[in-house]
Amino acid sequence: MTTDTYAEFKEAVNMTAAELERWLATDESRAVGQKAGDGAESVGHDSGRRIVRLLHTKKADLTGDDEAHMRKVIGYVHRHLAQRPSGDVTDTRWRHSLMNWGHDPLRH
Repeated sequence: MTTDTYAEFKEAVNMTAAELERWLATDESRAVGQKAGDGAESVGHDSGRRIVRLLHTKKADLTGDDEAHMRKVIGYVHRHLAQRPSGDVTDTRWRHSLMNWGHDPLRH
């Protein structure tokens, strides 16, 4: 686990595990994202569940697989933030999708 990846992940994921778990239980969370098939969970929702597990894992116990997912999260958050729509984003699919990945863009 590189210190850079860990630090960038902690910066990109600005929601706590508890906040993310509560969010993932909402209809809004399940309504956004790219679905793998009929009725399937979205990629972001699945990632959110994995992020919760990562947030509960001690840094020393993280695996190479975990680090790869952390890099995926960092990349997604950075790409998605660059596509911010204009206007109020409070109740938008854009924000909801980011929140599935552990990042609330309304938080500074």
